Amino acid sequence: MLDSIIKETAENPNTAIIWMHGLGADGYDFADIIPELKLPPDVAIRFIFPHAPVMPVSINNGYRMRAWYDIAYANLEKNPDIKGIEKNSKLVEELIDAEIEKGISSEKILLIGFSQGGVMALHTATRYNKKLAGAASLSSYFPTAQTMPLNGINAKIPVFFGHGNFDNVVPPVLGQKAFEFFKSNGNPVENHTYDMQHSVCMEELKALGSWIIKNLAASAFFQ
Repeated sequence: MLDSIIKETAENPNTAIIWMHGLGADGYDFADIIPELKLPPDVAIRFIFPHAPVMPVSINNGYRMRAWYDIAYANLEKNPDIKGIEKNSKLVEELIDAEIEKGISSEKILLIGFSQGGVMALHTATRYNKKLAGAASLSSYFPTAQTMPLNGINAKIPVFFGHGNFDNVVPPVLGQKAFEFFKSNGNPVENHTYDMQHSVCMEELKALGSWIIKNLAASAFFQ
């Protein structure tokens, strides 16, 4: 199972959020942003920040780094590494399974990811075989949209999108395409854009926190 940073907002968490980092980063990248989500002080959430596997990345001359899948071209739509995404999605599923084994209902589990991690969040959430609470894509895209099982149990889960208007790594148009895909599929979606580059901002994290509360309040926070 993937090594992860674990943080809990209170004892006996009844909700889990698995948050995946971007290319070349690790689980520590977002481990300190929990306060910026402005969540209610009495909620009990286990945050899991996994470290992606170390692998050679083609666009970086084969240099080995933490990555969820290979990237060969700056044009992210050109020949995406579908096999790599599918392979490492199984590792994310193992994290979900582990939380369920600890007693957390699958419907109280959210997947969040930044950049490559956002791809993993969308891909894994829409294919997992038990109902999840939702998925959030930050500065990301959805290269496996064409393989999405539209009749799967999570085909219409809520999805949050956040993206920078000046992102020169994952062009905003790719985030917009992912949003439009889920919107046309009938998913409850939110789309937020900000005047930033390939990053996150406080305003975005606050909006994400509100989305988390909205999607988990009925089933998790107040039961």
